[in-house]
Amino acid sequence: MLAIDAAAYTSPWRRVHPAAKGLLFGGLLVCALALPTWPAAPLVAAVALAAAFGPARVSPRAFARAAWGPLLFILTGSLALLVTVGGAQGAVALDPEGPARAAEITGRAAAAVCCQLLFAFTTPLADLLPRLTRIGLPSALVEVVALIYRMLFVTLDSARRVQTAQAGRLGYVDRRAWVRSVGSLGAALFVRTFHRAQRMQRGLECRGYTGELTVLVDELPLRPAALIAAALPPLLVAAATAAYVFIGAGP
Repeated sequence: MLAIDAAAYTSPWRRVHPAAKGLLFGGLLVCALALPTWPAAPLVAAVALAAAFGPARVSPRAFARAAWGPLLFILTGSLALLVTVGGAQGAVALDPEGPARAAEITGRAAAAVCCQLLFAFTTPLADLLPRLTRIGLPSALVEVVALIYRMLFVTLDSARRVQTAQAGRLGYVDRRAWVRSVGSLGAALFVRTFHRAQRMQRGLECRGYTGELTVLVDELPLRPAALIAAALPPLLVAAATAAYVFIGAGP
């Protein structure tokens, strides 16, 4: 099991209805994308992290391990905004407006990533997927996502087993052996995953699959008080941002 899934299953917010958590983190995500970057993005990140590290008790170390990859991707991608290509000879030069645009995009994207990761840290996918059909998503799409989610863990387990066997046979002793072992690992994973998908399809057909998988859903109470509490932080962020913009635009 991935670390983020293990954290979601042991989260104190596991018993909170996904709609309430979606309203909280989804509302903060909308604030990060729709409101002016400053001060909306820092406010969104601060509120989301306070909720996560406070009542949700998300491990800061686990969050840092999951967030460093997306944040590094955002940071390296924003570096391209610092330069401009143009002129008569197509020269590369620093863009005077580049730092401001890079900071804006980095702030928005970082705040949005925090909201999405924290929702994943508090909501297992198994609790979310069965409820998506109730809000109008096609059941076929939801089932494809569920099957891919299941096959992901099977593939990762197969990869670990094959890699362990290769390492026991000195498959990674030098660069040449490493390249050969990685190629063999990819080929073995492709074949095993394809065969597993075929067996899964035959198993569903033998069980009378009619286009919809019926699963038991753990019913969670959806209290109006929880929805109100989840809606307050995004509303406060929006109000604080509007007040900041109004004061800044004043005489």
